[in-house]
Amino acid sequence: MPQIESTMKKVYKDATDAVADINDGAVLMLGGFGLCGIPENCIAALVAKAVKDLTCISNNAGVDDFGIGLMLQQKQVKKMVSSYVGENEEFERQMLSGELEVELIPQGTLATRCMAAGYGMPAIFTPAGIGTEVAAGKEVRNFKGKDYLLEEAFDADFAIVKAWKGDTEGNLIYRATARNFNPMMAMAGKITIAEVEELVPAGSLDPDMIHTPGIFVHRIFEGKNYEKRIEQRTVRKK
Repeated sequence: MPQIESTMKKVYKDATDAVADINDGAVLMLGGFGLCGIPENCIAALVAKAVKDLTCISNNAGVDDFGIGLMLQQKQVKKMVSSYVGENEEFERQMLSGELEVELIPQGTLATRCMAAGYGMPAIFTPAGIGTEVAAGKEVRNFKGKDYLLEEAFDADFAIVKAWKGDTEGNLIYRATARNFNPMMAMAGKITIAEVEELVPAGSLDPDMIHTPGIFVHRIFEGKNYEKRIEQRTVRKK
């Protein structure tokens, strides 16, 4: 189990330094939607570290040669908790062969279970999944004539997120759609690691522009060499 730092040191040298104590069997939240806003540097560092038996909570599993797909290629992931996994053939192969444990959940439920963890709530009730395989073995309660499914808040050892800009106190600003799942996951991990494209001194950010307050962030570093690959490019016909 990771130990939350007792000092105010938040700035780390690089991704390798920030993920150094992520060990086999850890439960990770990874921000991003598709390939947008994913923590590229931390994923690369985890691949290099060759940590295994991971449980990864993420909206999706990347593609075969990018994002979480890189960890799947190296057989580092034991369980994947996701909403959408349709762009990854290796994921499909591992799931169908029984090599990979998979929990598919509605996207809104994924988001709200992250939020519940950040708010300190043990569980939520949601109508999503009622009457489907998602509800198998779970508690159902009726409120005002409508059935709701009990879903527990996530319990992640680490939340790994990507932001556009951050300061040395851990305050984060995301850019456009790259915000996606990052803010709610940043609130939810026992230890939150943030990689940012630009790291600035404390006090440099406009307080009204901050999306994630530094109180939620335990480690931060300035990333490098972002590829920012586009999963599927759709353009308007001329």
